[in-house]
Amino acid sequence: MNRGITRREREVTDRNEIIEILDKCKIVHLGLIDEDMPYVVPMNYGYTMEEGQLTLYMHGATKGRKTDLIRTNPNVFFEMECDVTPFDGKAACQYGTSYQSIMGEGRAEILDDVEEKKKALSIFMKSQTSRDFEFQDKMVSVVNVIKIQVSDYTAKRRPLPPAMQEITQ
Repeated sequence: MNRGITRREREVTDRNEIIEILDKCKIVHLGLIDEDMPYVVPMNYGYTMEEGQLTLYMHGATKGRKTDLIRTNPNVFFEMECDVTPFDGKAACQYGTSYQSIMGEGRAEILDDVEEKKKALSIFMKSQTSRDFEFQDKMVSVVNVIKIQVSDYTAKRRPLPPAMQEITQ
């Protein structure tokens, strides 16, 4: 279910532009549910976008709060942003921040298959460094790899106001 965004003029729908945002952002804020309280953790990520299907990959410790919460309730929400630039105005309501962002929801799973973990970690490292890496079984056995099948997401861009763009060029 795509709930859309309130400020339609800021929505980004072009897949290539969405990929640019995914490439620029390096941290995702992963939202989990801890009984009746939200829990948000910032993480590095990798991704694939295949035939419009966005999948996120993260890694972390084999034990801990994040792992416990995903095993209890795999429903997650995420948010990432980049190109954050505050700007001034003549009046209070004219101040703001330009940015690009993606937010969405999906289901997380902790991967168990060694080969799938290797592939996911390769995607993660390629996204983070633009380099290819290979992983040995022993390396992947000491980390959890989280895969999020994204069911819904929106992308957004708020550019600098035209007057501010002239100043920065």
